[in-house]
Amino acid sequence: MPSLYAAAILGVVEGLTEFLPVSSTGHLIITGNLLGFTGDKAASFEVAIQLGAILAVVLLYWSLFWGLIFPEQGKKFSGVRGLYLLFLTSLPASILGLIAHDAIKKYLFNPYTVAWALLVGALMILFVERKERKPECFTLDEMTPKLALGIGCFQCLALWPGFSRSASTIMGGMILGAKRKVAAEYSFIAAVPIMFAATGYDMLKSYKLFTMADMPFLAVGFIVSFISAWIAVKGFIYLLGKLTLRPFAYYRLALAPLILFFWS
Repeated sequence: MPSLYAAAILGVVEGLTEFLPVSSTGHLIITGNLLGFTGDKAASFEVAIQLGAILAVVLLYWSLFWGLIFPEQGKKFSGVRGLYLLFLTSLPASILGLIAHDAIKKYLFNPYTVAWALLVGALMILFVERKERKPECFTLDEMTPKLALGIGCFQCLALWPGFSRSASTIMGGMILGAKRKVAAEYSFIAAVPIMFAATGYDMLKSYKLFTMADMPFLAVGFIVSFISAWIAVKGFIYLLGKLTLRPFAYYRLALAPLILFFWS
């Protein structure tokens, strides 16, 4: 393993980018290459520290997650109905990810594919933001099974490292009628089951790669990821009240050619 400083750097990158429409996986792959931390162990570490980012969202939206277990009267996004919506959103990417897991890690975890995913995702963001749509879903309580499943289908795009899970789900939500801020909040919440499942599956397959000596490295990445994700989610929600997703698209358009240049 590299130094604990490298773990902290990767934790910051993971936390800051996990819930922004810029792709945490893509940024981790690039950062790992710059740090000289690549291979199966690096890929599994990058997946493992996502748990820190997941925990940040669970604590930030603890009342919503609590309501899924103990439903509140008058709340439609709670209890069995809320769990059903999250299940529908998680289903398409879970099935496709399970089928294509090994191929994705073998062929798509490299700077070149990340660069193209950043570029394609940026163009899609600009297209979605250019075409004005009248929202039909203004709160999480107005989320329908059809909308939840549709967002889940868009989430499959995130299996291409560099595309961004949050970008795919937020864009999908907006295209299908959700208000931008609602699409973003649902994206955060829907990330928990799919990320937890993906992380758990990956760790079951790769836990033998790690030893007790690696635990401090994993712990630092986890803790730093949690703190930076907390800050990023709070900041992103604030900015969405004032901005569109276009600045993130421009950032992606600037980053993609730089990646292709330096790794050509």
